[in-house]
Amino acid sequence: MAYLKLAGFLLMIVAGQICFKKAALSGAGLDSIFQSLMNKWLLGAFAIYGVATFIWVTLLRTMPLSTAYPFIALGFILVPLAGVFLFGEHLSVTQWVGTGMIVLGIILAGGVGSPFNG
Repeated sequence: MAYLKLAGFLLMIVAGQICFKKAALSGAGLDSIFQSLMNKWLLGAFAIYGVATFIWVTLLRTMPLSTAYPFIALGFILVPLAGVFLFGEHLSVTQWVGTGMIVLGIILAGGVGSPFNG
């Protein structure tokens, strides 16, 4: 059940980042704080992050931080992919290589199939 919550948390973080991007594209920012606070995308991102924070704290009651946190690095993969598919952004070869290195780091840090897992 904890890993299901962790996956839900991760998806909420990704959704929040998508909302932040939509807010930015619709003109939200520090230029007009009042107008930004009325932006539905920005409000949605804040709401998602608020709920996600409570889920994270709940997760940490039963799961070691050293186990949960490396999984969150998947956000560094999912968010750029969302940028590609939802906003037509481009990832360079260097970014794809970096993404592969993040995947390798998650595997090593999580001990999944790692020869270094003691």
